[in-house]
Order: sequence, then C-alpha cells, then structure tokens
Amino acid sequence: SDFLKKFYDFYSFSVMPKLGGMIADDEESYQYLAESIRKHPDQETLKSMVLDAGFGFCEYHNLSGGIVALHKGIKV
Repeated sequence: SDFLKKFYDFYSFSVMPKLGGMIADDEESYQYLAESIRKHPDQETLKSMVLDAGFGFCEYHNLSGGIVALHKGIKV
C-alpha cells in the first residue's frame, strides 16, 4: 500500500539511522543500509537474474505488503 511504502521510507531513512547512532554509535552504517536496500533489484528483476544465472525455475512471495520478498529457485 502507498501508506506502508511511505512509512517504510520514513523509518528507513529517518528513524533507523538515528537509532543506529544512539544504540550502536554508528549512524552512517544504518544510513548506508537504507540506501543499499533501496538499490536492491525489485522482485521481477531479481527473478530474471536468477533465471539468467541458469536456474530453471524461480518464484517469489511478497511479505509485509511487498517490502520483503522471499525468492525460491531450483537449479536444473
């Protein structure tokens, strides 16, 4: 949902780095984490990459409204 995406973005880029700074004294690593998650390929792109790597089958299931996806591939 649009609300969940906006909330996740706010948490990832505003709250998580600040918490990382307070708890682990490392705000920069948590900012990097949020940025690297953003650069991760979307579900269909990752599925295509798995198939292009030689897997004969790949599927995914969205979790948490699509914030997380679980991919399963079978090498044949």
